[in-house]
Amino acid sequence: MDLRDKTFVITGANTGIGRANAIALAELGIGRLIIAARSVERTEPVLAAVRERNPDAKVEFLALDLADLASVSKAANEILEKDLTIDALINNAGVAGVRGQTKDGFELAFGINHVGHYLWTEKLLPLVRRAPQGRIIIVASDAHYRAKQAIDWNAVRQPSATFSAFPEYSVSKLANVLHANELARRLAGTNVSTYSLHPGAVASDIWKRRLGVLHVLLRPFLVTNEEGTKTQLRCETAPELARETGLYYEKERPKRPSRQALDVTLQDELKARSDEYVAAFL
Repeated sequence: MDLRDKTFVITGANTGIGRANAIALAELGIGRLIIAARSVERTEPVLAAVRERNPDAKVEFLALDLADLASVSKAANEILEKDLTIDALINNAGVAGVRGQTKDGFELAFGINHVGHYLWTEKLLPLVRRAPQGRIIIVASDAHYRAKQAIDWNAVRQPSATFSAFPEYSVSKLANVLHANELARRLAGTNVSTYSLHPGAVASDIWKRRLGVLHVLLRPFLVTNEEGTKTQLRCETAPELARETGLYYEKERPKRPSRQALDVTLQDELKARSDEYVAAFL
C-alpha cells in the first residue's frame, strides 16, 4: 500500500504501542501524520523520531484531552478547519486500572476509552468518508471478554467503583468493540471499513505504571510495543483488509469477539446513549 499521499490521525501516540505505531507508519513512507495527545513535551520525541525516519512526511501535534469533551470538540474542529481527507483514523489512546471520573462526569476508563473517542470519531467521520478507502481502527482489548453483564448505564456516570478499576476497564473495552461493530453496520455499503483489535499483552507504560514491581515479574510473558503494534498496523494498511469491516482482530487475524460485542441491540443502545452524551459538543 502506497502511503505517500495518505493522512493518518492517531490518538495517544506519545508512548507505548501508539509510539511504535507512529514510527512504523513513518518507516512505511506515510505522507501525513497527526498525533493527538495531551502533552506536546511528551510527544515531541515521537515527532522527532517520525521526522528522522521519514523527512518527507508532514508530522503535526494536536492538543487533545479525551477526558474533557470540550477539548475533544475543539481538537476535532481544528482538523475539520484544515479540510483534510483522513485515510485512517486510529483510536489508540486509553487508560487502564485508573480510578476516577472525567470532567463531564463519566467513569474514567469509560469516558476516555469510549465517550471521548466516540465524539472524536463522529466529528471526524465526514473526513474519513472522503477517502477512497477510509479506515477506522479502534484499539480494544481481550479484556472485553471479561465484561460479562450488560453495561450498567448508571455506573458509567459515576466514579470508578472498584479498587483496581479493571472491571470498569473491561466495560470500556467492550464499548470499543461494540462501537466498531455498530459503525460497520451504519457504514455498510460505503468506502469506510472499521476494525477493533487486541494488540496482545504488551509491556507498555500503561501497565508499568499500574502494576509496579509486578510488571517486572510479568515482563517475560509480555510482548514488546513493536510486536504489539503489528495487528494495528495490518488493520491500518493491509490492502487485503480493505473490504473487511466490523471484525475483531488478534495476532493479525480475525477472531470472534464476545457474545455481548455481537449483540446488535446493545450496539444500538450504546450508540443512542453515546449520541446523548456528546450532543452538546457536536
